[in-house]
Amino acid sequence: MEPTITILRPDDYVTTQWSGGATTQLTIAPDNAVYADRDFLWRVSSATVELDESDFTSLPDFHRYISTVCGDMVLSHNGGEELTLHPGDVHDFDGGDETHSRGRCTDFNLMLRKGKADGVMSALRLNAGEFSFAAERKAEAILLFCAAGGCVARCGMKEYHFTKGESLLIRGSVQMMLYCKEPSMVMAAQMWTK
Repeated sequence: MEPTITILRPDDYVTTQWSGGATTQLTIAPDNAVYADRDFLWRVSSATVELDESDFTSLPDFHRYISTVCGDMVLSHNGGEELTLHPGDVHDFDGGDETHSRGRCTDFNLMLRKGKADGVMSALRLNAGEFSFAAERKAEAILLFCAAGGCVARCGMKEYHFTKGESLLIRGSVQMMLYCKEPSMVMAAQMWTK
């Protein structure tokens, strides 16, 4: 089955306010799921953290990945040792942990329902030139979010241009080439059901 690729722009996202800033939902599955109802398999989002310190919402039914795309974040789980995330550093943790953060930043999140969904998240730091991107074979959905710069994704004979703040939503596993004219960072979230 051929993968389907859709370009998502800021107008396609759903942005809501939270106590420490704004959160922007980039994609959720199934499509009719509602984050507040906690009825989703996976969710990819980016949030601004506008407080010097904040506590994460407890999500015990989910495993989480987090990174920053702008600014640093210092995290601690359950009162334990602190961990500093710089842009592009990826950290995963149990959504039920008591998680405290310090630092104002823009983050990037992947949430996966325990026992029903799995996935991976990575940062692609790209220099000017080309880069081969091969999805996980079991990936059912992939979101490539341009955090800095801009890229052209070539899949077969088709090209997709996306720049800072835009995403490619890919349904199905895919191999593609990414071309950049300037240094760029793309956040990649890959998801599948168990």
